Amino acid sequence: MPILDLFSLKGRNALVTGSGQGLGSGIAIALAQAGANVTLHNYDRVPDSVADEVSATGVRFLLRAGDVRDQSVCRMLVDSTVTAFGSIDILFNNAGAIRRAPAAEHPEEFWREVIDVNLNAVWFLSQYAGGRMLAQGRGKIVNTASMMSFQGGYLIPSYVASKGAVAQLTKALANEWAPLGINVNAIAPGYMATENTAPLRADPVRSGQILNRIPAGRWGLPSDLAGAAVFLASGASAYLHGHVLAVDGGWLCR
Repeated sequence: MPILDLFSLKGRNALVTGSGQGLGSGIAIALAQAGANVTLHNYDRVPDSVADEVSATGVRFLLRAGDVRDQSVCRMLVDSTVTAFGSIDILFNNAGAIRRAPAAEHPEEFWREVIDVNLNAVWFLSQYAGGRMLAQGRGKIVNTASMMSFQGGYLIPSYVASKGAVAQLTKALANEWAPLGINVNAIAPGYMATENTAPLRADPVRSGQILNRIPAGRWGLPSDLAGAAVFLASGASAYLHGHVLAVDGGWLCR
């Protein structure tokens, strides 16, 4: 098969959680541009701007809302994708939360919310979608990890714990499912200009420290994940299993 054809997602059906904004919207739009039908999900409502960009690609798409901390919502998202499109071939576990507070003062509700969204939902969605993929003998699961999958962070203990666990869960699922036709990998975005990093970007001292460490010299954008997202969702990554791909402007090199 010609190499560029391996990157095509035409005829594939994808679910991208947390795709109403930020990194998730960039990922969903990229998958649609590559030809995949996409279920767009947001906690509440998917903005018209995101739906319009996906619609412009000519693929079929579905809009769904719900809190992924609720297992029934996770199951609904998978079932809705299969009902609408006939299968689920790609699952992008992107929905995420972050809460900042010193470890000694980190509220229990912060801990539970972040672990539920960033880890437990990834597990349940992967389990539900993975069952469908196992039955059809193929599938791609991509988890959104983080630089905090490699590093300890500061003032975000629940986030760091969740993203470290996501990296390990990615490897555990890959070990089981690689022989059965399912690729499980993760993307670890670097410091991206999204709502989650707004407090850091608003702090001139911290923002300067971060930029000084990024060889690319800038904050990342959701569009910077497009190539990696399509690669991990496509046939071009058929022999990639259990990998955490850093898209970080060189942050980890320093």
